[in-house]
Amino acid sequence: MKKFGSSFHGYNKNEVNSFVRDVTVEYEKMLNQLKERDQEIENLKQKIIQYQNMETTLNRALLVASDASNQIKKVARDESKSILDDAKRNASRIVNEALLRSTKLEQEAEDLKRRIIVFKRKFRSAMEQEIENIDDISEDY
Repeated sequence: MKKFGSSFHGYNKNEVNSFVRDVTVEYEKMLNQLKERDQEIENLKQKIIQYQNMETTLNRALLVASDASNQIKKVARDESKSILDDAKRNASRIVNEALLRSTKLEQEAEDLKRRIIVFKRKFRSAMEQEIENIDDISEDY
C-alpha cells in the first residue's frame, strides 16, 4: 500500500496526483487486457460454435453416405439376385433344349440303324437274288 507524505493542507498533492495517474494507467492496462481476453473468449466461442456446426454437418454427411452405401448394397444384391435368377432360367432352358435335341438325335440314330438294317436285308436279298441269277446263267451253259 502506498504511503503519502503530509503537507500543509493534508497529503502531498503531487504525490497523490502521481499515484492516481499510475493507478489510472495500470487500471487502463488491466481494462485493455480484460477487453482483449473478452474478445479472445468471444472468438473462441465463435470457433467452438463453428466447429460444432461442422461436426453436425459431418455427422449428417456420414449418415447420408451410410444410407447411400446401404442403398447401393441393396440394389447390388437385388441386381445380382436377378442376374442369378435369369442365369438359372437360361441354364434350365438350355439344358431342356439340349435334352430335346439329344432325344431327337437318339431317335434319328435309332431310325438310321433300322434303315441300315432294312437296307442290309434288302441288299443281301438283292445280292442273293443276283447270285441265284448268276448261278442260273452258269447252269444253262
